[in-house]
Amino acid sequence: MSNGWVLPDEVLREAPTYTPRPGELADLELLLTGAYAPLTGFMTRADLVSVSRRGRLVDGATWPVAVTLQVPTALVQKLDTTDPGRRTLVLTDGEGAPIAVLEAADTWTVRDGVAGVGGTVHRLGDGGYGPFQRLRRTPREIRPLLPPGRVLGVVADRPLHRPQLAQIAHAVRTLSAHLLVMVPVGDDGTGGLPPESLVRSVFAARDRMPPATLFAVPFSRRRDEISDALLLARVSAAYGVTHLLSTGEMLSGAGLRVLVPRELAYDNRDGQWRWREDIPPRNRRLALTQEEIDDLLDRGFPLPEWHTPPAVAKELSRARPARRHRGLVVFLTGLSGSGKSTVARGLADALREEGERTVTLLDGDVVRRELTAGLGFSKADRDTNVRRIGWVAAEIARHRGISVCCPIAPYAQARAAAREMAAAAGAGFVLVHVATPLEVCERRDRKGLYARARAGLLTGMTGVDDPYEEPTDADLVLDTTDLSVDEAVQRVLLHLTETGWVEPRLPPI
Repeated sequence: MSNGWVLPDEVLREAPTYTPRPGELADLELLLTGAYAPLTGFMTRADLVSVSRRGRLVDGATWPVAVTLQVPTALVQKLDTTDPGRRTLVLTDGEGAPIAVLEAADTWTVRDGVAGVGGTVHRLGDGGYGPFQRLRRTPREIRPLLPPGRVLGVVADRPLHRPQLAQIAHAVRTLSAHLLVMVPVGDDGTGGLPPESLVRSVFAARDRMPPATLFAVPFSRRRDEISDALLLARVSAAYGVTHLLSTGEMLSGAGLRVLVPRELAYDNRDGQWRWREDIPPRNRRLALTQEEIDDLLDRGFPLPEWHTPPAVAKELSRARPARRHRGLVVFLTGLSGSGKSTVARGLADALREEGERTVTLLDGDVVRRELTAGLGFSKADRDTNVRRIGWVAAEIARHRGISVCCPIAPYAQARAAAREMAAAAGAGFVLVHVATPLEVCERRDRKGLYARARAGLLTGMTGVDDPYEEPTDADLVLDTTDLSVDEAVQRVLLHLTETGWVEPRLPPI
């Protein structure tokens, strides 16, 4: 049985389709569930101007932040906001399945090639799919579950360790409130954890909480703390929250009162968490920082029980295993002839000899034949080539394998995208800049590319008539001018060993 709109077949066949970006998909789900009330769709130009000037929609309802949909200009040209038969835009999920329709009421140019579309949205079909769909509850489903009186909202965007749990318990007692825990799952990863791992880790702490209602909310951060805080307040209010416990930057924007907890510390006299200033310095132990927690997990050490409940620690160790057991992308970049492919092959062979994890070599030339055939050497095609390599490498690493990549990858933005994809997959990323000087690469010129480029027979040659943006974020820099292949490989292996990505090698037999 379908709970959404049923669009006539002829409209569904002829209407243009678009897959929103992840943040827009999260906004779409919040619009469809009513969590963004009074918004019923993506904002029009008139609403955007009104919100920016006076913090209200055109109809007078208060609203703090822009919620917009941007699409290619070519797509907008297929819409006619004055024709009911041509104003429908079908919105799909990442798999291309229709999930909603937008009735376009306004379109406008955002920048060259990009347009904004505003209008009401309606759900198609029964809704989404994926892990923990049953926890993605609507305000209409959650509100009847709440007892009368105060409701304390907690946005659990990080795992809950003992100090956070103690702060929550104290706030609940102080307010005599019911606890409502919201787990944001709109981003690919929060605090280094994929959404499903975050949900498991929060639920692992449930027996340490006061009586609570827990659910997942598809909230995606905008990289603007004020906008995030204002939107979180609106979403919380839609679910029935009367008070919010601050976990960082938190502003009230929906009539909510925000509680800012005092810092707690561990009292080693009786094993309790108390206000920091109430514990003598000699008996005071501060909470672990996120960097300290990550370091313990990366090295495979257990999180101490005084700080983290065992069930939470178990989930975190599953989600973030020791580096030596985690997937890894080793990404070598450099000019043609720099030696990156040779070093990459030697590195892959050495890692295979260890036999700890599966190893896949993604050589630039092989990838262009098998994965990206048809792409040229324009900036757009080069970026597409590197993004495809990055995606494949991240999927290999997602399943605890090691991917060794060695494209030229001349542009910083594409390399950054590859790093982000690895991080979203829960994997490591090591960028190796093979910084062999251009003149040395030209002397080698095994493929004759530089000679052809200097003779005007080849255009778009990186280092000659196309730029190479040297990495400023490389984890390791190699110059193979005076290094043998074995020496270069050993330097990479030493770096991987020192940073915990591979086990120390035994002396050769």
